[in-house]
Amino acid sequence: MDPQLTTIQPGGGIIINLEMLWGRWRRFWLKTFRRGYVQQMQSKRKGDFNPCPHDVLDPRDLKYHENQGGYYWETADDPFAYRSRLPFAREGLAELIVLSTLFFGGAALAAGLLLSFQASGLVAIFGWLLAFVLFLLGLEIVWFFRNPNRKIPAGEGVIVSPADGTFDTIEEIEHHEYIGGPAIEIGIFLSIFNVHINRIPVAGKIIKLAYKPGKCLNALRPESTRENERLEVYLQMPAPTNRPMLVQQITGAIARRIVCRIKPGDELDKGQQFGMIKLGSRTVIVFPKEPGLEILTKPGDKLQAGSTILAKYTDAAAQVTTTGEASNDDKEA
Repeated sequence: MDPQLTTIQPGGGIIINLEMLWGRWRRFWLKTFRRGYVQQMQSKRKGDFNPCPHDVLDPRDLKYHENQGGYYWETADDPFAYRSRLPFAREGLAELIVLSTLFFGGAALAAGLLLSFQASGLVAIFGWLLAFVLFLLGLEIVWFFRNPNRKIPAGEGVIVSPADGTFDTIEEIEHHEYIGGPAIEIGIFLSIFNVHINRIPVAGKIIKLAYKPGKCLNALRPESTRENERLEVYLQMPAPTNRPMLVQQITGAIARRIVCRIKPGDELDKGQQFGMIKLGSRTVIVFPKEPGLEILTKPGDKLQAGSTILAKYTDAAAQVTTTGEASNDDKEA
């Protein structure tokens, strides 16, 4: 684990600070007025150490520190597990509530003032235009944080897209240090209208996480892949292939918040959610170039995380089929 990754959102932000502030008040209220609830939750708590810089009274206290190990609750004992099954990204619920309330509230306020004062002329035109724009921004926030179900393709050797967006770049690398040989690098551009939840491209074990602060260049610019803030997820497919693979979450000019909830040692299923990038960004995947590798997509293609097959290794014994796995919760708590 990169020592810089003390929370699941290493870049910080206004919303995470607001949630931390709310958490302090909530813990005070629970310890003062709901002692029975606190004792009940502590009796069900698992784990042998507190990974947080504050008391852990219920699963909400672990939200930004679940990549640190330690305390946890079984899904059946977690009264907030339903949040992972909502049609919206759990990592973005706070932003969804705050920003949509701000924009929808602003639109309603503007419309109310216009009606109250019976505005006319240029004031009315600009006022209604402002209300309309704020309403559209509210809709965009709701749309941005959506979490649709995805059907995960089955089959050994299948690599699914780690992100929604447009297949933007492809590069052959003569020798990649982590891959240990020739590799293929595919870049995916995510606009503000794409789903921004990231998914694991293959079943495997997380080997390493690395966070690199950087710039916030437009994600359409090729140099953004090298210069922007990013979080790198190193994983390895299971035996007998043990193929290494790398996924990079990269910020953009608008998206400046990377979320990654996993930790080294975690074993994830193909297509399982592991984080997101909040507002317009780029995702890069690097995998070994080997005999039998077949690239099934091309630049310009529209991709869906977890369901679009980017490539496959034809040495796999199993034929590719499609499961009916709906993965809003992705077996997550």
